[in-house]
Amino acid sequence: MPPRSITRAASSAVEDYLEQILELINTKGYARVVDIAERLSISQASVTNMVQKLDTEGLLKYEKYRGLVLTTAGEELARNITHRHNLLSDFLQLLGLDSQTIHHDVEGMEHHISPETVRAIECLTEHLKSRPALLAAIRTGPPRKLVRKKAAPKV
Repeated sequence: MPPRSITRAASSAVEDYLEQILELINTKGYARVVDIAERLSISQASVTNMVQKLDTEGLLKYEKYRGLVLTTAGEELARNITHRHNLLSDFLQLLGLDSQTIHHDVEGMEHHISPETVRAIECLTEHLKSRPALLAAIRTGPPRKLVRKKAAPKV
């Protein structure tokens, strides 16, 4: 069964699951409910419910008491989510933000950013990487104007 319209406007939770499943598959070679639950710090029952939903949506194939595999549509969506996450992290790191701020901001931004904005940030990131002087200027902030003190009135 082909995936439904969830791919265009996937919920934050769906995106988080797909991102973790792809990461587990890439690092361990497989993804199990117990591993996903551990990664997301939620119950195995909650993971099972979501995995069954993702199976129904055509984003993965799940067999009870076995592992699961992403479908082509699920893997494509997961790769796009991972790319968006990594791009936002790279961009904020380029700007000199600390890792805690980057993690917090990316988790908030990654689910609500349009494809057009992702492309713009990707282009800007590439330009900044190729122009170290511009990047340095951005990191230090705007030039500060000298503020002249007004002369004291003559008495």
